[in-house]
Parts: sequence; C-alpha cells; structure tokens
Amino acid sequence: MHPSIEDYALIGDHQTAALVGRDGSIDWLCLPRFDSAACFAKLLGDEENGHWRIAPKEAKGAKGADVCTRRAYRTDSLVLDTEWETEDGTVRVTDLMPQRDRAPDVIRIVEGLKGRVTMRSTLRLRFDYGSIVPWMRKSDGHRVAVAGPDSVWLRSEPEVRTWGKDFGTHSEFEIAEGEQVAFVLTWHPSHEPRPARVDPYEALAESVSDWQAWAARCRYGGPHRDTVVRSLITLKALTYAPSGGIVAAPTTSLPEEIGGVRNWDYRHCWLRDSTLTLGALLACGFQEEAAAWRDWLLRAVAGDPAELQIMYSVAGERRIPEFELAWLPGFRGSAPVRIGNDAVRQSQLDVYGEVIDSLSLAQQAGLPAKPHVWRLRQALMDFLWSAWREPDEGLWEVRGPRRHFVHSKVMAWVAADRTVRALEENPGLSGDVDRWRAMRDEVHREVCERGYDPERNTFTQSYGSRELDAALLLIPRLGFLPPDDPRVIGTVDAVRAELMRDGLVRRYDSDPTAIDGLPGNEGSFIVCSFWLADALHLTGRTKEALDLFERLVSLCNDVGLLAEEYDPVAGHQLGNFPQAFSHIGLVGTALTLFDGEGDRSGAGGSEEEGAG
Repeated sequence: MHPSIEDYALIGDHQTAALVGRDGSIDWLCLPRFDSAACFAKLLGDEENGHWRIAPKEAKGAKGADVCTRRAYRTDSLVLDTEWETEDGTVRVTDLMPQRDRAPDVIRIVEGLKGRVTMRSTLRLRFDYGSIVPWMRKSDGHRVAVAGPDSVWLRSEPEVRTWGKDFGTHSEFEIAEGEQVAFVLTWHPSHEPRPARVDPYEALAESVSDWQAWAARCRYGGPHRDTVVRSLITLKALTYAPSGGIVAAPTTSLPEEIGGVRNWDYRHCWLRDSTLTLGALLACGFQEEAAAWRDWLLRAVAGDPAELQIMYSVAGERRIPEFELAWLPGFRGSAPVRIGNDAVRQSQLDVYGEVIDSLSLAQQAGLPAKPHVWRLRQALMDFLWSAWREPDEGLWEVRGPRRHFVHSKVMAWVAADRTVRALEENPGLSGDVDRWRAMRDEVHREVCERGYDPERNTFTQSYGSRELDAALLLIPRLGFLPPDDPRVIGTVDAVRAELMRDGLVRRYDSDPTAIDGLPGNEGSFIVCSFWLADALHLTGRTKEALDLFERLVSLCNDVGLLAEEYDPVAGHQLGNFPQAFSHIGLVGTALTLFDGEGDRSGAGGSEEEGAG
C-alpha cells in the first residue's frame, strides 16, 4: 500500500532534504540541491524509481518490519529516530544529514536496543528522477554508483557484506543490544576524486548539538512552544544555506487532489513568502536567518522592476522552465509529474507590495543596513505607479484569464503606504511623498468601490465578481482597514460561510466553473485557516480563534509536519510537503494569539542607508 503524505518525516542539510517513511524507506532525495534531479523518486513512482530502506528483515506477529512501532525527532533537532519492536527484539534507525562542507551525506545508524534482530538494507539508486540505473562498482571499501555527472559512494562501519541483485545493492546483518552499524551515503560530481570520509558518530553528536543550540535562540515562550519550534526548525531546514533562500517545499508534484492534475513543483523561492517569513523569524529571535533571507531577496529582485518575477531558484536563478516526466506515474497515480514552474512567467502585482513590506519590516527590526535599498524601493514604486491598474493572475497563480484581484490591489496599497510612512518618518530620504500619498488614497478608494459588495457586506475576489478569496482575511492584518470596520467583519463572516468546509478554509471556490482554469478540486489550504484564526482574534473573537488554532495544530503529523493542504473528509494531508507557508502560518498565529504580536506587517521606520 502506498504511504500517505503525512507518513513521511524530513531530514536535511540546509542545501537539500530527504523524506523518510514509517517503513524506514527514504523515498525522496534530490542531490546536491533542493531543485536537483532526484536519485530516490519512489515518492512519485515505485521502488524501481529509487529508494533506500533499512528495516527488520521480516514481520513477526502484530509488530514487525512493515511499519515502525514509533518514531520521533530528537529534542529540538532534525535528527530522526525510528524504532521497531519485533518478537526477536527492538532496534532503532537514526537518520540525519549533517550540515555539509562540500559533499552531501546521508547517515543511517542502526542500534540494537533489546534482543537480536536481523536487519536488511535495500538501496536502489536511480538518477535523473528515477530514469537512469547507474553503473555499480567496488572501490576502497565503498559501493560506488556512477552515471553521467553523478556519483554516490556507500560504506558501512563496521563493514557489512553487500551484494547486487535486481539492479539494487543489498545487505543483511544481525544487530544485538548495544551494537551499532552506521551507513554513510555520499554524493559528489563523478569527475572528482572520492570525497573525504565523515565520521557518522561524530556527525550525529554535532548535528544534535548544533540544532539544539539553534533552537535555544527561539524567544517564543507561549503555548505549544514545541510545535512552534518544530515549525521554525522546518523553515530552517528548507533554507538553502549558500544563498539564504527558502524553498516553498522540498518536493514536486504531490497532489492537491489524489488522482488529479493540480501537481506543481515547489522547490523554488517565492517572493510573497518574504514578509511572513521575515516576520516569523524576527519575532522569534532569528536575526541571522532573517538577514540572509533579506539579502537573498535583494539579490534576486535586482534589475528592471518590470521584469520582477514571483519566484526564483534557490541561488536566485530566473529561468525555471516547466516540463513533465512521463515515466513517473505520480503520487498514487496523480499525474502529471512536473519539474519547474511556468507560473514564474505570470504577472502577480502583489509581489511588489510584499517586497516593499519585507524591506520595511527588515529595517524596522534593525537588520544591518544595505546600500541602495531605498533606490530599489523607489524603482519598484515607479513601476507600480501605473502597473497597479492592470489585471494580473493573483497570488494563487491561476491559469485562467487575468483579473483585477482585490488582494493584488490591497498589496499595491501596502507598497504605497509603507513608502509614505518611510518618507514621513525619515526627512533625510528623497522622494515625492505627495505622489505616493495620492496613489495610496486612489488605490484605497478604488478597492472600496469596485472590490466591495455592499449587498453582501463583503469584499470579493476580484472587481465585479461574487467569488470570495481567503486572502481577503489579510485586510485587517495589513492595515488596509481597522479590524472593527463593518466591512472587515462582514468579509470574515462571508469567508467563513462560503469557503469553510468541515471547519477548514478553502482558498477560493475551485469547482470546474471557477477562475483557475484547471479541472478537478483541491483540499483546504492550511495557511488560509491560520489567516482566519488571526482575523477572528483581531476582530474580537479570540475564543473562536483559539479553538481553530487548536484544530490546526492537531493536523500536524506525528513528527509535527504540515503539507500545503488537508482533506478533512478523508483525514489526509495533500500537496507538497512539508510546506513552508503552512509552518509560517502556524508560527505567525501562535505569535498573534499568545505573544502580543498581533500586527507584524511592518511600519516603515528609519532607512538611513538610503539617505543622500
């Protein structure tokens, strides 16, 4: 039986990540970067598309090898312990990817806890998303797999016997109480010499220590602290350390509907995540990570403002062509499997507001000043001066016709508002404050006239439409209108009435007649339910907000991870996993409810680096 999305746990090294199932199998791993081709792609196919399983040889009685007995991360770390209880004894497999110098390593340590258990390791390497079977050889105590530019070296300590069969590498060994066997799998370019060996036991100790030292910096001390810290660790794990960029998820094509076509590649960095990510990191005390993300943002958006993209690759690359992999059937038959993302070519005007809001928030929080930030903001505003009047595809990247999305217009207002505040509060900055104040007022007036339905007392998804959009819940949080404005309260009530299903919020109506241009349906978008909790709290309904937050926390899997969406009927997570947006929402709502940080949208502040 194919695992569910929530059956997986995450390990990573701040440059890529792997998914480990309850059965002890690593079913997804891209090397050497998040967006590189996968060498384990069973997640989107079957065992022949690549995986690495270490588990007891066979099931005996009710408990055995098929599914682990229990698993958990070591406290405040990304080191995963998976345990099996069998009739012969109890065994633990510890999985980690240590922070790397150059070569990425996957370390799996097998430890006997009780009795004597026969273990089996089955490794099937398939490069290029499961399509290429490498040539295997032995060298210097390693099994070496080579195909084209890729090379993977496997060794064990102490060495155990391995053999090849059915295009896989197999080993079998007994582990007794107190004994350990460590496997190390290392990738490196095939044209380079063998990479330096890593000591697996030293790497384990250092990884646990490093993660716990990092987590100890978290300033949040409210309810569900362990869950909040787990979300922050997940965000850290989705960070590409060389650049500071944060990917939306480490996976591609996990479906928003089982068997459907809404399958996208999320192994890239979205600009709109910037404000929420920065807010979460800064509010919890992670200045260094916030500064790295801010610096990635500045490098990525450099250039002609008219060519600003909604997303970039992990190092800031602009080209992300979309294509399909016909040889992979997709997760539970959910095809197509897509690589790249054509949404990169869309016009989404909200990103200008999100970038400017991010830069305001970063400066307000006291991040080290960067040259030319103010000139960049002026250039973005000069473009937005006329562009805000145009229709776009909106934040949900609809593949239907362009519309005048209300959220996009609200974010144009945010851009003008933050620019006006900066000029008013910092006389040393150059800029025509009257011009941007006039734009701010015009956008506000137009949204309230054309994006509001007085008959139903709610803002709508786009001008002239009757559809709603969960992004409208952000209006009070962004400061566009105060929380006690009747139009805000009416909008919150309308979203609850029309977009909630089984207690969770859908981002919009996605039936076949909807505006996204795609067939099929999708689950409830998890971050939208966090937005509703925020809006309920801001509008004075804190008890309802708390109840919803508790429900959302319960959706986390057994190791605290959230996907993009949730199917409340089937009780399963949907979409790419784990999803940064969902974990940002969890952290943000916890701060809103419990940490006195209800409005972290940024308020301008000093920008002395741009003066003169």
